[in-house]
Amino acid sequence: MARENLVLALRRVEQNAGAAGIDGMSTKELRPWLKDHWPQLRSQLDAGTYRPQPVRRVMIPKPSGGQRMLGVPAAVDRLICQALLQVLTPVFDPHFHPWSFGYRPGRSQRHASSSLLRGASRSISTRSSTGSGTTP
Repeated sequence: MARENLVLALRRVEQNAGAAGIDGMSTKELRPWLKDHWPQLRSQLDAGTYRPQPVRRVMIPKPSGGQRMLGVPAAVDRLICQALLQVLTPVFDPHFHPWSFGYRPGRSQRHASSSLLRGASRSISTRSSTGSGTTP
């Protein structure tokens, strides 16, 4: 993990903020924590012995009523995930199908819906112009 990648990952985690994980550490406390613990964390990452902490489970209200479970990872785990994401996304994202929208940068549920509607509209107009799919 290159220093530049980790610095960018730390900035993104700090910008995203979010609730503290099971360890109680906020994203504001992450930078000072890293100053004291980085050598140990780095050696665990390099040795392949690092293990993420359990995810804190929180119940949040659903817009339609009721509640759903939300997992809140520890701030350190967010940092590591973000750093890995920044390295792996440029490698794998170009190989995804153009119609794949889940968990991809710059793509959302709205993009998927719009793409679906455009495809359905093209299909309907093609059938109309060729006369196929119509009843006599």
